[in-house]
Amino acid sequence: MPAKGMNRYIDLIQQTFDFPTPEFAVKNGQLSFHNVPLMDIINEYGTPLRLTYLPKISENIEKITNSFQEVLKKYKYEASYTYCYCTKSSHFRFVVEEALKSGAQIETSSAYDVAIVKHLFQQNIISKDQLLVCNGFKRPLYQEQIVGLIKEGFNNCIPVLDNLKEADYYESKLDQPYPVGIRLASDEEPQFEFYTSRLGVRYSDVNDYYLQKLKPGKAKLKLLHHFINTGIRDSAYYWSELSRFMYKYCELRKICADLDTIDIGGGFPIKTSLNFEYDYHYMIEQVVENIQWICKKNHVPVPNIVTEFGSFTVGESGAMIYSILDQKLQNDKELWYMIDGSFITNLPDTWGSGSKFILLPINRWEQEYQKVNLGGLTCDSMDYYNSEIHSSEVFLPVANNGDQLYIGMFHTGAYQESLGGFGGIQHCLIPAPQHVIIDRDGRGKVVSKLFSEEQKSEDMLRLLGYQ
Repeated sequence: MPAKGMNRYIDLIQQTFDFPTPEFAVKNGQLSFHNVPLMDIINEYGTPLRLTYLPKISENIEKITNSFQEVLKKYKYEASYTYCYCTKSSHFRFVVEEALKSGAQIETSSAYDVAIVKHLFQQNIISKDQLLVCNGFKRPLYQEQIVGLIKEGFNNCIPVLDNLKEADYYESKLDQPYPVGIRLASDEEPQFEFYTSRLGVRYSDVNDYYLQKLKPGKAKLKLLHHFINTGIRDSAYYWSELSRFMYKYCELRKICADLDTIDIGGGFPIKTSLNFEYDYHYMIEQVVENIQWICKKNHVPVPNIVTEFGSFTVGESGAMIYSILDQKLQNDKELWYMIDGSFITNLPDTWGSGSKFILLPINRWEQEYQKVNLGGLTCDSMDYYNSEIHSSEVFLPVANNGDQLYIGMFHTGAYQESLGGFGGIQHCLIPAPQHVIIDRDGRGKVVSKLFSEEQKSEDMLRLLGYQ
């Protein structure tokens, strides 16, 4: 038991944040994640450990879909809403199938996404009516695969043109009419190193391109794609870009009767700290109201709305769990907790793009706390996580010689394995951690299973040509 008057970690959190939260709670000094006792998972599987809590994926999809439907009804919006999952955020089958189960459609980024689509169809998980929004700057194989899908009867497969030459290939290979979209090249935020996105077609080129190239051919311009790197945020920059996009949509709609859909990319933000605040319903109302107002002003029908959510779909379902191996005091003032993994290889967004995640201890919440730096196992000086990266200074329970201290990095479900590599070679040959999937059965009971074991040395030797 902690000494009377001790500055306990749980007191720090409860005094600083509105805690517990819907995701996190503490019982007997141990943390639960969506009512899953994490020490039970650690005791069964050990660390380092990557986990995915599948029900959170469905929860987020249903939350946004229901909110959009409510808003469309409130504003008597005379068109439809569709939720798309961007597979590039996490291509794992259990993630994609969970998203599909909740009614999400699919946005692809490469030819190998198409291989996943074909597998899903062969397994009767999707039908040929599935909406497939094919984005990205397309290499020949990707274009070939898209043509194959359209010829095979995937009538809702929509290649989104990223440049002025892309449609030439489809026009030469397809005999029947086919739908296309166009991505418009948005202007970046003022602090960006360049002014306009490298992806998409310039606003000034779109009208002439449609009239001279698409309209005379077999392509039917169905969709305009709007993507903002910052995501859907309540800022002057975002509303300015959305308005600019909608005025261009109205221009094109007046000369193209087939155009009836807009695709809003960029997505909603996810919770990166315990004090995160974002009014999703309010933002949906504002987006719909702006779209409807601009269309009414320009006397054109409102478009069907498609949104592409990747990080929002899967990000909050993920976590990385570590053990603290040791503590080191450097320069008489810098205290380091060494984890049994690597931020560079496991969570590359922490150093590659300065992304922040929720950091909490799994146990020892009743103990004293201290300010620390977290260090990874690689020899790289960038393999750390501290106040420079975190949303605030990093405080964790004191790691004495008694009970083992475990920590978790939460809401890490998007991109980290894609960027860090899964089953490949990583910095200093740090092995990919084991991955555990957590779900609930029909009665709500927690069910966990091992998806992949920690990477073995034999796997690396084979990849490196030693075997």
